[in-house]
Amino acid sequence: MPKSFDINAAQRFADLALACVHKEYPNKISHNLNSDADVAPPRKLTPAFYGCYDWHSSVHGHWLLARLVRTFPDASFAPAAREALHQSLTAENIAQEATYLRAEGRTSFERPYGLAWLLQLVAELREWDDPEAQQMAANLRPLEDAALLRLNDWLPKLSHPVRIGEHDQTAFALGLMLDYARAKGDMKFADLLVSKGRQFYLGDKDCPLAYEPSGEDFLSPCLGEADLMRRVLPSAEFGRWLQTFMPQIAPAKKGAWLEPVVSPDPSDPKLAHLDGLNLSRAWMLEGVAAGLPKNDKRLPSIMATAEAHRRSGLAAVTGEHYEGGHWLGSFAVYLITRRGIAQR
Repeated sequence: MPKSFDINAAQRFADLALACVHKEYPNKISHNLNSDADVAPPRKLTPAFYGCYDWHSSVHGHWLLARLVRTFPDASFAPAAREALHQSLTAENIAQEATYLRAEGRTSFERPYGLAWLLQLVAELREWDDPEAQQMAANLRPLEDAALLRLNDWLPKLSHPVRIGEHDQTAFALGLMLDYARAKGDMKFADLLVSKGRQFYLGDKDCPLAYEPSGEDFLSPCLGEADLMRRVLPSAEFGRWLQTFMPQIAPAKKGAWLEPVVSPDPSDPKLAHLDGLNLSRAWMLEGVAAGLPKNDKRLPSIMATAEAHRRSGLAAVTGEHYEGGHWLGSFAVYLITRRGIAQR
């Protein structure tokens, strides 16, 4: 972990999550109504994850708190963070969440992005050597099981990947889910994820990096795919695949081959996505570097580009606008604590 990430930096990110995990409004819900009985406020529909503007941001806001308390157990924010987690992750709340997810018409609810982050939250709690964390992980089991049922049913039927820079991107979600499956020791699920990764991406060539970003991206389609495939392929094979897939990273290339981006309006919920793109590009580039052989000549260029994106991305996590503040902290913590890399 970088020396610059200390308790003070962690406090700043914890404050962003603590300000939103139980802030019900404004709220953007993705809600299928089956009858008048389904008309209810967010805190009734999904009583664990109703804050932070939307369900998936609430989930990874809770992940942020767990990650930071696990990293800095004696920090001043730790008691408030623990209390927030306890308030949300009760057995009663999670039972309602599981009922909600299993209801008619919600087959695609938060699939795959929100469900992938849910599995990351479960993994974080399960790996944390703390009795309270273990109890919360146990409480989450019904929702975890419901999510796995949905994903194991959906993935074999998914015939083509979704190659966009927002929530529906297949590659990013497969990466989070694969980390979860390996950490849990669920080899059947892991094998399914590896199989889909190979099916979707093994034959890809010449990723059109020059077409990125789209105006509302917070994930890179090209880098998201590469960050998945370094989890799927052995190091030497991944190095060869990357040369074919992303020849832009040739070591002899002069000048920047991927520049950080700037959000034109951080107060706009969609345009603020570009601030998160810098953060996710940074961790994906670091992941790509971690997957390559140690003597790969592309490493200096990759790491320099990652550092440029890291600086730009972290500078944008100010909390000034709720449109970005409700989720950018999670991306910053995922990057700084090297969560995806530590899982390899």
